[in-house]
Amino acid sequence: MPSNAQRRQAAKRKLERQLERRAERERKRRRMTIALSALGVIVVVGAGVALWAVDRGDDTATEAASNDTSGSEMEYAALPDGRSEPLPETVSCSYTADGREPSKPAEPPRTEGIRTTGEGNTDISVSMETSQGNIGLILHNDDSPCTVNSFLSLASQNFFDETACHRLTTSPSLQVLQCGDPSGSGSGGPGYQFANEFPTDQFAADDPAAQEPMTYPRGTLAMANAGPNTNGSQFFLVYGDSVLPPQYTVFGTIDETGLATLDKIAAAGVAGGAADGAPALETTLTSVRMD
Repeated sequence: MPSNAQRRQAAKRKLERQLERRAERERKRRRMTIALSALGVIVVVGAGVALWAVDRGDDTATEAASNDTSGSEMEYAALPDGRSEPLPETVSCSYTADGREPSKPAEPPRTEGIRTTGEGNTDISVSMETSQGNIGLILHNDDSPCTVNSFLSLASQNFFDETACHRLTTSPSLQVLQCGDPSGSGSGGPGYQFANEFPTDQFAADDPAAQEPMTYPRGTLAMANAGPNTNGSQFFLVYGDSVLPPQYTVFGTIDETGLATLDKIAAAGVAGGAADGAPALETTLTSVRMD
């Protein structure tokens, strides 16, 4: 079995090859864009990368990402398969006021002695009951302990109960259901924010790979944000491989029952027939509890 170092080296070589191919494709696209611009045609090339505006709050992608159709035709690097080095047994976390009123009353989580393992296990099982069926989650506090700590704290305060999943995206490069905002507006949260964890913290701040689109695979549970280190309560559930830069904290996975529930919601599409908006099959979180 290859060691972690060998896997990392293989992943690095693969990423370098992909970046070389991507750079060549980008050069070709730029030449094509210039040629079409001379004819008065405006070309927008999407790469599934989220761009942000203040009034979009924690929503995870723009219309450019949702309307992109190139994702299935291009190769993207896979996210790292776990941390390259394990965290200490316990860590400290920081949750700072974000200057906004909480969408629902909530106390910030505790900050000291946060375990990176469960009771003898690195994974924590959570049952998320929705109006469309159960979604089972496995939380990975060995990868993102501060995120898991916040999620469980909010769940214990019934923060998520009786809240709508306000956003479904169905584009080829972004297939997610977004939940966790009691206001249902896409800009609500718990009144505090915290830093990105895995996989963002696996890259140096000046590493170009930190902004390169990568594949968030089907079954991923990740945090929405409004820019670096602005995590709050909103999260998204990936029901189809999605392309985003590694700037969205991954903190768990979705079980097969949960994926079946998500597939049912996604099959009904977006209200009004768009590729991005409220799900046509209204989905409400009725309870979120540790098993």
